[in-house]
Amino acid sequence: MTVQTLKFYDLPTRDIDMTSEVLSGLSQANKQIAPKYFYDEIGSQLFTEITRQPEYYPTRTEIGLLRSLNEDLVTAIGRNVVLIEYGSGSSEKIRVLLENLRPSVYAPIDISREYLAKSVERLRDDYHWLNVEATCIDYSQDFDLPIKTKGRRVGFFPGSSIGNFDPDQAVKFLKRVRGHVGSDGGLLIGVDLKKNHDVLNSAYNDRAGITGRFNLNILAHLNTELAGNFELVKFRHEAGYNAQKGCVEMFLVSEVAQEVEIAGQVISFQAGEKIHTENSFKYSSDDFIEMAVGAGFSQHHFWTDERCWFGLFYLYSA
Repeated sequence: MTVQTLKFYDLPTRDIDMTSEVLSGLSQANKQIAPKYFYDEIGSQLFTEITRQPEYYPTRTEIGLLRSLNEDLVTAIGRNVVLIEYGSGSSEKIRVLLENLRPSVYAPIDISREYLAKSVERLRDDYHWLNVEATCIDYSQDFDLPIKTKGRRVGFFPGSSIGNFDPDQAVKFLKRVRGHVGSDGGLLIGVDLKKNHDVLNSAYNDRAGITGRFNLNILAHLNTELAGNFELVKFRHEAGYNAQKGCVEMFLVSEVAQEVEIAGQVISFQAGEKIHTENSFKYSSDDFIEMAVGAGFSQHHFWTDERCWFGLFYLYSA
C-alpha cells in the first residue's frame, strides 16, 4: 500500500513589511496596492468565481488545452517529476496534470495559508497516492524552495498569472523559477495572448460583477490586516485595456472626497481619484519566447487554441 506524505512549510515573507508596503503605495501621487493582497481566503474564492463567468475565457480555454494535450504534455514533460505549482489557487487545473503526469511529489506554493491548506486537503482525499510538500510564501519575492525530495523538477504557472508582473518583473520571475527547477527541469506556463480589445475588456468587467467584488475585497482585506476603515461602497471597480502598455489595467475609484485611516495613518482621496490594483499584460508568442530565452530557457514547446487566444508554453533548456 502506498503511504501518503504531507509536509507544510509556512515560511515568513522576508524583507517585506505589509504595513510599510501598503502605506508607501497609498502615499504615492498615483496610489497603488500590490495585487498579491487580493488573495485572502475570500479573495481566492472570488477569483475562482471569476474563472467561471462566461466572459472570462482564460480558465476554460487553458483547461481545454491541458485536457486535449495530455499525451503531448506527458511526452514533453515526462512522468514521476517533482511538480511545483506557483499559486495553487483552487487546484482545478493541477488535477489534469496530476492524473496524467503522476508526479512523485506535488509541491504547491501560495500566499494564502488557509486556502492552500484546504486545497491540499481536497487533493489528498481524491488522490490517495499523492505526496505533497506545500509552501506558504509570497512567490513574487526571492525565496529558497524548501522541498526536500530529489528528482527532476517541473514548475507549473497557469492562469496567465505571469501577466500580473510587468515585463521586467516577469523575466526576473522566470529566472527565479529557472533557479528552482535547475538545468534539467522545465516550466509549463499559461500566457494570455494579444487579441481583440473588446474581448479583453469584457473579461475584466463581467456582467455578474464578480470581478468588481474581487477588486473591492482588497480593501476589506486591508481593513482586517491593518485596522483600516475603508468603506467599500465609496469605491467602484474600473478596468480596461491600455493598448500602449499592452495590458489590462484595474483600478478602484473613489466615488467621493474622503479620508481613510489605515495602520494609524490617514490617507486622503479626491473624488475620482484612483488606486491602481493590477496590471494584466498580454503577449504575442514571439514576445514571450524572447522573454523566456532571456531568463535562461533555451528551448520550448508551444500550443494554442483554435482562436489563438491563449498559449501554453513548456520551457526548458537543452
